[in-house]
Amino acid sequence: MRDEYEKFWKVTDIFREYSSGVQTKRDKLVVNFSKNTLQTNFLLFQNLSLPNEVIEETFRVADTYEWNLRQAREEVNKEDIDKIIKYYLYRPFDKRWIYYSDAVLARPFRRVMRHLLNKNVAIATSRKYLGTKIFGSVVTDSMGDIHSVADQTYFFPLYLYLYEPEGQLLGKEVPKTKGTTNFNPEFLQAVRESIGIEPNPEEIFYYIYAVLYSPTYRKRYEEFLKIDFPRIPLPSSYEVFKELSNLGKELVDLHLLKHPVLDESEIGFPKGGLNTVEKVFYNEGSQRVFINKEQYFDGISKEVWDYRIGSYQVMVKYLKDRKGRPLSLDEINHYMKMAKAVRLTIELQEKIDNVYKRLKFSSSICQ
Repeated sequence: MRDEYEKFWKVTDIFREYSSGVQTKRDKLVVNFSKNTLQTNFLLFQNLSLPNEVIEETFRVADTYEWNLRQAREEVNKEDIDKIIKYYLYRPFDKRWIYYSDAVLARPFRRVMRHLLNKNVAIATSRKYLGTKIFGSVVTDSMGDIHSVADQTYFFPLYLYLYEPEGQLLGKEVPKTKGTTNFNPEFLQAVRESIGIEPNPEEIFYYIYAVLYSPTYRKRYEEFLKIDFPRIPLPSSYEVFKELSNLGKELVDLHLLKHPVLDESEIGFPKGGLNTVEKVFYNEGSQRVFINKEQYFDGISKEVWDYRIGSYQVMVKYLKDRKGRPLSLDEINHYMKMAKAVRLTIELQEKIDNVYKRLKFSSSICQ
């Protein structure tokens, strides 16, 4: 199948700009569940009257061959904390806050990540899935972490924004115009030749996302997806393209937790208490996910509980990352939305697969 697969468009050729996710090397300092907590932490960090030893012990940071704590604190002391803190895809379905400053991040990958500070979406995926890890991709409307999907996650934004070197955004530059498509012109030409028209960028983006969630696609090209970036086939039929694009849009809305169907969930959290995540375990018979001995979410099927995106069993990961913490009301509601989004994703993947199997690949998309 290599000859067949290599005729498809590689995502690194589809998109003009892409990069790895942000590498912090200091998660405990720069990433937090709470924006207010992160603001408080960096008020301490930029207070130069506090000795470095206090900061080292509090945030578990220390000098390295490429980073100096004192210099970093002096740089942060000049920054407006409120304008530096940004929303951040940490793991699938797990948004947190990041202090997005060159002073404290190992590799901010600003060239691409800055485009996700504006109205945008991006596909996050990886080029390698080794061992027992499976292929995964997830959509995001914010910048994200290098480990968002797998050990080395790459981000492919839909739009690019032109910048000018003035203003206060990030302390250095502000967006100059509204976004332009990040698709390569050669790819858009191939789309046009393949289906007879050039759809709008969102339709193409949704189509790509749908293909990446086709079980048949994932199984057929499993060995290639383990060792390199995914490649995307284009159909010769506009009708099939449009069907997949519509399904992809629905999938995007689910994964951004913006689909209106998520406003009502069948998942319950019936027992009151401290809401503290102590020990996470699943009871298949009762379809309950326990966070401690007394409290649980109910109505979660085994298929939803086991569902993986890349390196992560998402329903497990979200809770275990919060072990020792009480869940807020927002986090409880978020988890219930997650569970429904995953269940509907599984159902939608079957619909995507039924359409994907009707694809007839056009020779015009061969590179």
